[in-house]
Amino acid sequence: MAFFWYAFYKSFMPEGPSIVILKELAVPFAGQKVTRVSGNSTLPIDRAKGKKIIDFKSWGKHFLICFKEFTIRIHFLLFGSYRINEEKEGTPRLGLSFKNGFINFYACSVKIIEEPLDEVYDWSADVMSDNWDPKAAKKKLKKTPAMLACDALLNQDIFSGSGNIIKNEVLYRIQVHPLSTIGKLPPKKLTELVNETRTYSFDFLKWKKAFVLKKHWLAHTKKTCPRCKGPIHKEYLGITRRRSFFCPVCQKLYE
Repeated sequence: MAFFWYAFYKSFMPEGPSIVILKELAVPFAGQKVTRVSGNSTLPIDRAKGKKIIDFKSWGKHFLICFKEFTIRIHFLLFGSYRINEEKEGTPRLGLSFKNGFINFYACSVKIIEEPLDEVYDWSADVMSDNWDPKAAKKKLKKTPAMLACDALLNQDIFSGSGNIIKNEVLYRIQVHPLSTIGKLPPKKLTELVNETRTYSFDFLKWKKAFVLKKHWLAHTKKTCPRCKGPIHKEYLGITRRRSFFCPVCQKLYE
């Protein structure tokens, strides 16, 4: 079989920009019929066989494979990955084959959505979406004044697609300590938080496509602050206990 393109990306806890890349890579399969379905998912995934994919969408960390009557949602969880026109050891959770290629999803969550996607997803919350609404995000934040900044940036109802890298880099850039409470942030800082999350997400996308994302990290996984040259702290903070990398000198604590 001659494949018309080849691609492989592997993501751990992928953030919104990584899912956008997958959506773009999958575009050649749009409009094609699924010729074979494989995988160890316990869901009735065979119903996709013979069906035509009408679109690929993303919402935050969700990759959506759209058919006329239903949608298959892929969430990569902690260790999910995918292969396009290449196989790896192990059985995929879901594999879809086409006349001119295939895509396999491994160690992920598979869900079948029966409802129209507009009834399931708030597209205005997706930081990568054309429908992103910064005013709506700010309004949601103001309703949760006790929420920590590190938790807010991982809240998918507010910032769908924002993950741990985005959290750490955004807070470093706007010089806000991760344990700051949302209600104590000055209005200007709250606006910066919302705007920088969107801006950095697209920087993330650009750098990841160029395979230089890590070269641009200022705080995430770092040991020395590039601003003050002091030590970067690593702590497990917030309700999620995810890794936070921050400078206790440069990033102000609002509490």
